[in-house]
Amino acid sequence: MHVIRGLHNLTASHRGCVATIGNFDGVHRGHQAILQQCREHAARLGVPLTVVVFEPQPREFFAGDQAPPRLTRLREKVRLLRDHGAEQVLCLPFNDALRSLTAREFIDQVLIEGLGVKHLVVGDDFRFGCDRKGDFSLLEAVGRTHGFGVEHTRTFKVDDERVSSTRVRTLLASGNFDVAARLLGRPYSLHGRVVRDQQLGRTIGVPTANLPLLPQPLTLRGVFAVVAELASGERYPAVANVGFRPTVGAKRPTLEVHLLAFTGDLYGQRLTVYPCARLRGEVKFDDFEALKTQIHHDQARARRYFAAVETGIALSLPLASAPLGRETASSDFTSADDAADTNDG
Repeated sequence: MHVIRGLHNLTASHRGCVATIGNFDGVHRGHQAILQQCREHAARLGVPLTVVVFEPQPREFFAGDQAPPRLTRLREKVRLLRDHGAEQVLCLPFNDALRSLTAREFIDQVLIEGLGVKHLVVGDDFRFGCDRKGDFSLLEAVGRTHGFGVEHTRTFKVDDERVSSTRVRTLLASGNFDVAARLLGRPYSLHGRVVRDQQLGRTIGVPTANLPLLPQPLTLRGVFAVVAELASGERYPAVANVGFRPTVGAKRPTLEVHLLAFTGDLYGQRLTVYPCARLRGEVKFDDFEALKTQIHHDQARARRYFAAVETGIALSLPLASAPLGRETASSDFTSADDAADTNDG
C-alpha cells in the first residue's frame, strides 16, 4: 500500500491505475461494493487500484464544526481501504488551491497528468470544480478523448435503503450498534493511545485509560458499556465516557475507559474500544461527589449488561457477520436526494 500525500509527491510509478474518488468515511459496505467494482476493472486491466481522498473532507473545510462527525480517522480509513483492496491512496489537501481548480483543471492535473487513469468509477451525481462544470457527463467526454473509461458506482442497499455514512452516523447516535455493525461490515470502534491525564479516577478507586480525541464533532457522546481490546488482542468488559467531561472542565474531547476486570499499567499502549450499549448521556454534576456516585451506578449497569450476554466478552460485540434483511448491490443511478452523501467519507 502506497499513501501519496499531495499531487507533488506523485511519480511515474504511480501512473496507470483504476481510480475512484470520495471521502470514504467509515469504509462501510457501500464503499466496499465500490472497491470491489474497482478491483474487477483493475484485475482486467492489470493495473493498481487507487483511491483519491481529501483531507480535510470538503464539508469540514466549508462547514467547520457544523460538518458531520467522522466515522474514521484518516489512519484507520487508509488501513480499511488497504484491507479492501486499495493499492494506492492519493490524499489531496483540500485547501484554497484545490478548491480554486476548474473542473477541467482538476481532470487534467489529478486524473490525466497525475494518475494516468485507465478507468474511473464515481457516483453519477459527482460534482467538482470551482466553475461547477464538473460532472459525470464531462468525465465521460474527456475519457473518450483521452482513452479512459468512466463508470458510475454500484449502490449497496439493505432492506431497500441505501447504505451511507449518514445512515451509519444516525444509527450510532441512537445507540443501535448492532445494525450499524451490519452496515459497516464490522463492529464500530474507537482507537487511540493511552496518555496521562488528571488521574482523578484513581482517587475514587476507578482508574481510567484516557485517549485524546481529535477536536472535531463527535460521532458518539455519553457513557457506554464497551469492550476494550489491548494491543495483545486481550479483551475486557469496560465502561467508557466519550465527550468533554463537563464536571471537571475538560477543554478537548476525551475517550475515558475504565476496564472492569483489569489491573496493570496501560500508559502508552494502543487501545481499541467497541461500544456495545449506551448507558446515558453526558451530564455536568454539581460536585465531584455526585459524579463519583454516578460513576459507580454506571459501573453497575455495565456489569449487568455484560452479565446478561450469554456468549461471553469475545462474542458480545455488535455482530456484523449475519446479513440484515434484504441486501442488494446494483448499478442503478443514485437519486438526487442522495447526492450530498455520495462521496461522504
